[in-house]
Amino acid sequence: MATTEPFEALDFFVARDDLNRCKFEKAVRTKDDDLESGQILVCIDSFGFTANNITYAVFGDAMGYWNFFPAPSGWGRIPVWGFADVAASRSDAVEIGERIFGYFPMSTHLILEPRGASAAAFVDGSAHRTSLHPVYNQYNRNAGDPAYDSRYEKLQMLFRPLFMTSFLLDDFLADNEFFGARSVILSSASSKTAYGLAFLLSSNRGAVTNGAAGLTGAPRRPERSGYEVIGLTSESHRSFVEGLGCYDRVASYDEIDSLSADVATAFVDMAGDGDVRGRLHRHFGDNMKYSCMVGATHWDRQGSIGPLPGAEPLMFFAPDQIKKREHDWGPGGVQQRFGGAWRSFLSAAAGWIQVVEGRGPEQVERVYRKMLAGRSKANQGYVLSLRPAA
Repeated sequence: MATTEPFEALDFFVARDDLNRCKFEKAVRTKDDDLESGQILVCIDSFGFTANNITYAVFGDAMGYWNFFPAPSGWGRIPVWGFADVAASRSDAVEIGERIFGYFPMSTHLILEPRGASAAAFVDGSAHRTSLHPVYNQYNRNAGDPAYDSRYEKLQMLFRPLFMTSFLLDDFLADNEFFGARSVILSSASSKTAYGLAFLLSSNRGAVTNGAAGLTGAPRRPERSGYEVIGLTSESHRSFVEGLGCYDRVASYDEIDSLSADVATAFVDMAGDGDVRGRLHRHFGDNMKYSCMVGATHWDRQGSIGPLPGAEPLMFFAPDQIKKREHDWGPGGVQQRFGGAWRSFLSAAAGWIQVVEGRGPEQVERVYRKMLAGRSKANQGYVLSLRPAA
């Protein structure tokens, strides 16, 4: 039952045409304000903040990320992944007190409209989100989520969405037999998505590709073997990347010319640095067999470099691979395979990262600006909340 007790809601906005401009806006509301039949109000407890969230902002217009959470004209609400508690409900499917995990704005509260609820999850059916990709509209219900472990909530916020992208990249490359490449190069090798992918590439080497193997009438693909995993990183992050133990070789951006140009290569671009992409393509020429852009950790150096030799750089959109695999593997197939990989990765990642927590508007803005400026430390992961410290 909803209560009319007033509370203060807080939202964080960034200027869509200048990410360095940001502001907070407060509003006093009651828990049943504008809550229609079938809707719930959630109180966003905490969320992870990584370079991936800067990518959401950089590609906000091009990829539609600004459309998930409406904002005043000219402003945007950066999506984040985190946990929230149901504070009020006019839905028969979701009760007050439930804890959920999913896609939220950098805010204290959000109204959702649960649809298609199961014990494990529901989808937000809000009108403005119906045309957006369902991967981002799904909310996991902790009580029924087989991958949830309360001991790892902070790691889940930092890694789970990114590791899903890593998992899908690994699967995509294997499903396409690495486009004939014998070397896989990852830029921004210290980023969480990059070393999640490196972990999988290294761990799965020698195994039969999981592609469509095991499905009735589906061919089994050849073993994944013989490729080298190379991490490109800044000199300041080299020791951290080398210490991860999942790259066969680590090179700085200044050492691109030292890589063997006669090796067929696939490039997964987590940095979005136009200069680095151009140098790699020109170095490998026709031996650049595949090139995709995933992130933009170097968001301010994308540049426009014109046509490049080798494979045309493409944008990797993880939901497309999910859609393909849902068809290939059937209901629950993606989550089943992801769950096994996730549990394996967690045991390794727990020793790689130092969780840094911050609460309140000042801390959130400080971390945002630090991440935007590329000044975050490779061995740290930020878990934030706009709610004040207790």
